[in-house]
Amino acid sequence: MKDSVEKTIELKAPVSRVWHALTDYREFGEWFQAKLESPFTPGQVTTGHMTYPGYEHIKWEAEIKQMEPEKLFSYTWHPYAIDPSVDYSHETPTLVEFRLEKIETGTLFRVKETGFDKLPPHRREEALQMHEEGWAEQLENIQRFVTTEHRE
Repeated sequence: MKDSVEKTIELKAPVSRVWHALTDYREFGEWFQAKLESPFTPGQVTTGHMTYPGYEHIKWEAEIKQMEPEKLFSYTWHPYAIDPSVDYSHETPTLVEFRLEKIETGTLFRVKETGFDKLPPHRREEALQMHEEGWAEQLENIQRFVTTEHRE
């Protein structure tokens, strides 16, 4: 069984614009559809809740791992943790890595989420499938976001 999700998209926006959309917690929340409570800081946990229709009851929580300006942003989280009555904290989180690369047309944007093989067997397949679909949608969201004018 595969244990990761990997997606790539070419964004027609400069790396600096994509980096800001990715690492400013307010902008990230806007395109990712989550209301986050604090800035991203390596070693810290950022929390909030989803604003995606139908998933507003879901808590968003990630521990920020790395922020290498305009190159790499990563965090760990509990994938597809959608049941508010379940404590997912005992599970091994997955690692989400965003990598940016300058290309002639703008930015090559890669997201890779690994570690699904460490999830409990009864959650593994559904979490992997939901994130396969979810990341495809999120790449479309960030593409729309960085190629449209946004005001602070």
